[in-house]
Amino acid sequence: MPAPARYSRSIDWVTVGLYAFMVLLGWLNVYAASYSPDAPSGLFNFDFNYGKQLVWIGTAVVLIVILLVIDYKAYDTLAYVLYGGMILLLLLTLFIARPIAGSRSWLELGPVRLQPAEFAKFTTALAVSRYMASINLRHQNWRDQLILAGMTLLPVVLIIASNETGQALVYGALLLAYFREGMSPLILIILASAGIILILALLVPTLWLLGAFTLILVLVFVFNTRIFRHHLPVALSVWAIVIGMVFGVNYFFNSVLHDYQRKRIEVLLNPSADPLGVGWNVTQSKIAIGSGGFTGKGFLQGTQTKFDFVPEQSTDFIFCTVGEEWGWLGTITVVILFVALLSRILYVAERQKSVFGRTYGYCVASIIFFHFSINIGMTIGLAPVVGIPLPFFSYGGSSLWSFTILLFILLAIDAYRKQDLNR
Repeated sequence: MPAPARYSRSIDWVTVGLYAFMVLLGWLNVYAASYSPDAPSGLFNFDFNYGKQLVWIGTAVVLIVILLVIDYKAYDTLAYVLYGGMILLLLLTLFIARPIAGSRSWLELGPVRLQPAEFAKFTTALAVSRYMASINLRHQNWRDQLILAGMTLLPVVLIIASNETGQALVYGALLLAYFREGMSPLILIILASAGIILILALLVPTLWLLGAFTLILVLVFVFNTRIFRHHLPVALSVWAIVIGMVFGVNYFFNSVLHDYQRKRIEVLLNPSADPLGVGWNVTQSKIAIGSGGFTGKGFLQGTQTKFDFVPEQSTDFIFCTVGEEWGWLGTITVVILFVALLSRILYVAERQKSVFGRTYGYCVASIIFFHFSINIGMTIGLAPVVGIPLPFFSYGGSSLWSFTILLFILLAIDAYRKQDLNR
């Protein structure tokens, strides 16, 4: 193990600085979102979220020290153990967690509530990184790819079972890391095409959509008879899959999704639908952000914030507090900070000497990017309201801890990169 001074110099202090600045800005906005002029003064007023968040920040600092002190090899060695333990914890949560807002996803330890789904992100990232270090995705071995898919989807299934769909969607972002390590672009193209078909199935009447796909098939036959004849089984299989997907989407949307989930999708596709119901959060969020103008109304001066027009303002909708009180300058600053952090994480990932370290770095970047883009997207009406926090900004101990662990494991691995051997 290197001497403390040399190890300290090996830590990527640029990333640490960005993290610290974002956590500070996050706390200021949590303070603004939950501050009341009629409440007793004091930063440690635990009746309000800003006082509780200070405690979470303090414990996160302790976590950082522990993560950086632990031997970096432990993260590789214990990756599968941590993953297996988290899977068991997710299973346990399904049976013992008390339903909160329709979800069984919180474990209560006295006054403390923790959400295992948040921590499953870093354990899954470690496990898939270790597995990918033992294979080569460029060889297109379907057995390897199926195992990787299973490792990724297992926590997804358990999280969906606890009714936390938003948290489950995050794991789709790991495809970016898999693509970096050699996963076939064909898989991404197929998944992207499937996504487009799913969206069209919600936007376009079923008969029109089926007619359009059938017409495309006929046109291919008319203008490319030879090619069509040689690939007839493939063409018919694709057509059948598309038809099945269209009917499957309609069945899933109308018979599987809960009413509130259907309404959220409907509001996304038609923002004017149900403005006083499901669409209320997004409508008020957009009003708050728009009212901030160029420079904002000023710290603690946000009227939408003060009068609680936007529910969950200090958690999922913290970005509208930024927009209202700090204006366009504040929101673009937040975006620039995230772009800078993500760029730095990718830089750190690319300089790793091990496949494990590089893959883990890309997993970290993918997860943070998904949270950042979807959270901001849902506050301005460009993404469905799926209930995922803005990293380092939203109130919540589980969220802050999970992103802190995710990021500082990477920095711990990076600090020892010169000792790594190429895999």
